[in-house]
Amino acid sequence: MLAATAIVAVAVPALVVTHPPAMPQPHKRVVLQRRVVPPAELPPVEPVTFIDLTPEDAKAFNAGVPFSDLPNPAARPFRFVGDAEDRARATDCMAAGVLYEAGDDSEGERAVAQVVLNRLRHPAFPKTVCGVIFEGQERSTGCQFSFACDHALTRWTPTADAWRRAREVATMALGGAVYRPVGYATHYHTDWVVPYWQASLDKVVAVHSHLFFRWTGWWGTPPAFNRQVSSSEPVIAQLAPISDAHKMGGALAEADAALLEASAALGLVAPDGVAGETAPFTASAADGDSFFVTLPWGVQPELYPTIAAKACGDRKACRFSAWSDAAKTPTAAPLTADQVAAMAFSYIRDRDAGLERTLWNCAKYPRPDRRQCMKQQVLLTAVPVAAVTPTPVATPVAELGGVRRKGDAVARGNEVPEATGAKRPASAFPSASSSARRLPMTSER
Repeated sequence: MLAATAIVAVAVPALVVTHPPAMPQPHKRVVLQRRVVPPAELPPVEPVTFIDLTPEDAKAFNAGVPFSDLPNPAARPFRFVGDAEDRARATDCMAAGVLYEAGDDSEGERAVAQVVLNRLRHPAFPKTVCGVIFEGQERSTGCQFSFACDHALTRWTPTADAWRRAREVATMALGGAVYRPVGYATHYHTDWVVPYWQASLDKVVAVHSHLFFRWTGWWGTPPAFNRQVSSSEPVIAQLAPISDAHKMGGALAEADAALLEASAALGLVAPDGVAGETAPFTASAADGDSFFVTLPWGVQPELYPTIAAKACGDRKACRFSAWSDAAKTPTAAPLTADQVAAMAFSYIRDRDAGLERTLWNCAKYPRPDRRQCMKQQVLLTAVPVAAVTPTPVATPVAELGGVRRKGDAVARGNEVPEATGAKRPASAFPSASSSARRLPMTSER
């Protein structure tokens, strides 16, 4: 017994020392610099960049950030003042913002709408609803609302019910409704990321998985939100597929004018009116039913079919081919391989055959439906082949039986009478070294 106890007393500590139990790793420590912007300095609005943390580490870090214990007053009601067209644009911009940022969640949508209105009144942000929501949309990354520059609008289309509910939230927000818990928050993020700007703001509230922040110091108090807003809402081409208010108006007019000007400069189309007016297309390329045009700069790919339809007008058959690079836009057929590869958009119409097709170059403009993508085209160039004159081949004659006698003048095979003076050829069939060539095989894809 004593021996066994002694062995256990020695073996167990030795086992623990040689095989220590796994200890939980502490979360990565992140230290962010905190800075309060003085009233004399307008706080900068940085593009959204994140600290490199795993979602678990980010959640642990965010949970350790305390909520501000300062008062959190509700924002003043906001009421949109503008004509029906501007109100429709503002409503759809707000609806897209709340739906794509918060999903089909009414409380989250109301919280996001309140942040948009707070930014609208703050001097550090644009002074229109659409300007606030689509700020930075020209960048591929770093926009203020991620859906505006990550192609979310082309990857997902909301259902009719979800879009209706989002527009109801937007209408209420623009009509004076206030979401009180958010207060004067101007920033928010999900709890599984940590933006660099977080340390310079006060954490005021959490709504589901979103955390809301306001600026520290004077810039986060009600007197700072005193900027006069504008009711002249811009047209956002990205919203054209889901918003009637953004399909017509300035953007399409500018696109038509630019397309007319560019096409007229190439001698391909001629507008009915003066340059810059939105007159319909009345002329085309050589055959009257084909267009080779350079697309206007800045027009969203979703508007290309509308431009093509305007160019084709009432023609029963029409082919509209467009390039984004004027240097690669052809002036006549046939097209080179480089011109085919550089084509950005194609529209084909043949009403007699029941055909109407729109295709994009998905290498330039990714589409959610691959059936809308152009197939890779290969142009085969014909290789000239030297003409070959075949060597006449005489048909051999079967040799007659019997005995040939001296003085016989009957020709055998390719032999001829010696009286003609002709010589017998060495061979009746061309050899492998003859001048005959094998014709190349061609294929079409």
